Amino acid sequence: MIRKIVGSLAIAILINIASISAQNKFPVFTDVTKAAGIGFKYTFGDTVYENILESSGSGITIFDYNNDNLPDLYMLNGTYIEGISEPEGKVFANTRNKLYKNNGDGTFTEVSKAAGVDDPTWGMAAGAFDYDNDGDKDLYVMNYGPNRFYRNNGDGTFTDITNKLNLAGPDKLNGFLKWSVDAAFWDFNNDNRMDVLVGNFLAFDPNHISAAFPNMMPHPSEYKGQATMLYQQQPDGTFKDVTKKYGLFFPDSKCMGITIYDYDEDGDLDIFQSNDHQLNSLFRNDNLKFTDIGVASGVAANSHGVPTGSMAGTIGDIDGDGLIDILVSDLRYGALYRNTGNGVYEDITEKSGVAGAFTGRGSWAAALFDYDNDGDLDILSANGTAEILKLQHPLLLENDGKGHFKNVGVEKCSYFATKRSGRAAAIWDYNNDGKLDIVVSHIDLTATPVLLKNTINNSNHWIGLKLVGKNGPASTIAARVVVEYDGVKHVFINQFSTSYLTSHDPRIHVGLGKHNKIDTITICWTNGKKEIINHPEIDKYHTIVEGTGIVK
Repeated sequence: MIRKIVGSLAIAILINIASISAQNKFPVFTDVTKAAGIGFKYTFGDTVYENILESSGSGITIFDYNNDNLPDLYMLNGTYIEGISEPEGKVFANTRNKLYKNNGDGTFTEVSKAAGVDDPTWGMAAGAFDYDNDGDKDLYVMNYGPNRFYRNNGDGTFTDITNKLNLAGPDKLNGFLKWSVDAAFWDFNNDNRMDVLVGNFLAFDPNHISAAFPNMMPHPSEYKGQATMLYQQQPDGTFKDVTKKYGLFFPDSKCMGITIYDYDEDGDLDIFQSNDHQLNSLFRNDNLKFTDIGVASGVAANSHGVPTGSMAGTIGDIDGDGLIDILVSDLRYGALYRNTGNGVYEDITEKSGVAGAFTGRGSWAAALFDYDNDGDLDILSANGTAEILKLQHPLLLENDGKGHFKNVGVEKCSYFATKRSGRAAAIWDYNNDGKLDIVVSHIDLTATPVLLKNTINNSNHWIGLKLVGKNGPASTIAARVVVEYDGVKHVFINQFSTSYLTSHDPRIHVGLGKHNKIDTITICWTNGKKEIINHPEIDKYHTIVEGTGIVK
């Protein structure tokens, strides 16, 4: 009997070892950065990591700039700044943002100068939206310094029309150079024109030395904040600052990320603003009167009641109950807020397994995405400490379908076993094969990004959706999409600006597992209209035009 038990244990151990070996031999993600031709290298304008500007990182934006149905890659760069960088950093002067054109064969070509978007200002993040409803994506670049707005000319090039639109932003906020970190486009007043909410960070004084820790980078709490600003698009296409008019002017806020969605499903769009070492805000929209209900809703602080270095609010239904939850990456152990359906969120960070995985990592950009197409949302996190340049392991957490997560990264790809200092992290399907890929930026002294190709082979089904509004993108931003099949209901929000310094692939991606058909897709456009699509073909991307359905 004992021999049988020992023999069974030995067989089980061998099977487990073989399984792990197979996973490592055939990784789910493969590093294809070099083969893809992405030669980007980030600089923070220095060789010494010593201030909060240098620590804050480099953004990533995914968008199809030339309308060829292939997602392209835009990467933001820092640069040498006189009076902030050390003199040795002059070798990094005039470093620029880079646009990589997707060639459709797994490779990319760097075209930023030819396209006219190689901005030399210190870049943080960029929002890609069709602001003028002409059918192509324009680009709004958030900077430490003047922001830039590039109109897409429709021929693969852009024109800087920042001054014409009044979108450079003020020179200074709270006495110091304006520092923008996020831009969320939306139609907040339902006039079919795209408005924009710009998240500004803090009033960075490069001469400030911490009294408590003079040999360390000053803590964010030692600086004043800078107000987030709401710009309303006028009938002539220009933008007007209406922040104070709508009760959103908070001069000392320290915004790190903005997520726009209808949190209470009352038909208008609300604002989740994650703040650095301040309570997060959830601005409920009641007929254009915005009220901060962050504390009342339970999303202002972490499970210990402490405001942390929150980065961004990533939204998705993590447990399949049809309600949109919020994952907030931060520098302590993160926060996962489960939507209870009555306007209140329950903090499940510990019991979900997120806290255990995130603790001590320093999470910057995070994403909810279905990496294995099994029908539930998994978690990616790009990690690295802030005050010192300490490298950390990135994370890939797998969902059990009920909102409990397990760290499986090392099993899936050697990248997750390598310590880096990550910042932005975008999810996209760059080769349109229905399997979600990853690109991560880093600010460590290696400073190269990583492109991880999803090479999983599990025969799970999927569907991809691109939403197009009848009168432009206004009705698509934060539209609610419900996918139903075999008694299963999945809910998605058409919102791709949900991670720190990151804009993901703007298409909705739905994993279906082994289910080989969809009964209905219901789209609740943000203008109040509803549309139902029956029995769409799976394992392919569809373009859905408001009022028209699937466009063949």
